[in-house]
Amino acid sequence: MNSSSCHNQFGVRVKTPRSSYSDLELPRVLTLPPIYVLSLCLLALLPMTVLAESPQRIESKQATFMLEQVIDGLGVPWGMTFLSDDQLLITERGGKINLLDTRSKRLTPLRGAPAVYAKGQAGMLDVAVPPDFTPGDWIYFTFVRDRNNQGVTVLARAKLQGNTLVEWQDLLETKSASGTGRHFGSRIVFDEQGYVYFGVGDRGERPNSQNLGNHAGTVMRLYRDGRIPEDNPFIGRDDVLPEIWSYGHRNPQGMAYDYANKRLWLIEHGPRGGDEINLVLRGRNYGWPVISYGKEYWGPKAVGEGTHRKGMEQPVKQYTPSIAPGSLLLYSGKAFPAWKGNLFAGALKLRHLNRVTLNEKGDPVGEERLLTDLNERIRALAESPQGWLWLSTDSGKIYVIRPAGSGD
Repeated sequence: MNSSSCHNQFGVRVKTPRSSYSDLELPRVLTLPPIYVLSLCLLALLPMTVLAESPQRIESKQATFMLEQVIDGLGVPWGMTFLSDDQLLITERGGKINLLDTRSKRLTPLRGAPAVYAKGQAGMLDVAVPPDFTPGDWIYFTFVRDRNNQGVTVLARAKLQGNTLVEWQDLLETKSASGTGRHFGSRIVFDEQGYVYFGVGDRGERPNSQNLGNHAGTVMRLYRDGRIPEDNPFIGRDDVLPEIWSYGHRNPQGMAYDYANKRLWLIEHGPRGGDEINLVLRGRNYGWPVISYGKEYWGPKAVGEGTHRKGMEQPVKQYTPSIAPGSLLLYSGKAFPAWKGNLFAGALKLRHLNRVTLNEKGDPVGEERLLTDLNERIRALAESPQGWLWLSTDSGKIYVIRPAGSGD
């Protein structure tokens, strides 16, 4: 049995028949004249509207909120950032970049994305804009490029004109090549002084994180145009790459900057246990793989030489068992005042939204695990200008958390 096919924008395969089906053949497939099939294929290239499910009302410890599924059917939506009150930019790990109109729920694919190395955990990764962003300014991306069949994480930027990304610029192609398909990082944040930070994981090769001759296992700091700041901690050392801000990281998958307190927060995967929230400081060593709270995957043996060593930083908080964090967000409190200053992390393995309460010193004093009944691997987080929380799942869904009574 032969047929030709295409996919419409809802991911439904529509086939044109070349031979008829008998009544006993399963599964049965809708058959349409070729002109209708062509029309459906063309529609797949147009902006897409996906109907949302009915919102759920959820009571938590400190807030009552509505959870609404906005769209479904994406690939793995890895990064999200707001360009305006109602424009949400979404990256998919497979390489696509989409613009979501949050009012109409219309999803528009953008042109101009670079070729990505989409294998294992690699692909199109984060997207972020500075706090002073206005339409037409630079948008920042991290993605993985193929270098001789090995993936390297790249920090880049581009501008959006209509539905096309233009003036694409690579700011730093990191020295992080590895034959493994894991631990690429990578989130992007900006501070109040015009610097951009992003991280790369150890690339599945543990010694990388203590080797300052490569970028793997580090957080890097650059000017927004890619120049290296003169006051980076290792400037002048021939044995250290000058972009490095901190090192000894395993796989940083979430990062957030606290403008009020000038703090850089990072959350990263441990091995079997030992996920960490770290306060990232200039030039510090965060210990991986020499110290860790996690154990080896192959048995109940601690990684490295223990949990402490002089000259290596302790995490602010560690998770054992691992939650497998996928993102990190410092919440403003605009829509939910009780959550002001809280850290939110998406959990992949334990499938929930992790909320951590901090005191004035930045110490964790409470934790709540939200959306456990959703049973989704929560990947990316974004806060809208009005303070609503947006989240993506590895199953291809986008949700929004908003106050009860808003938008009903």
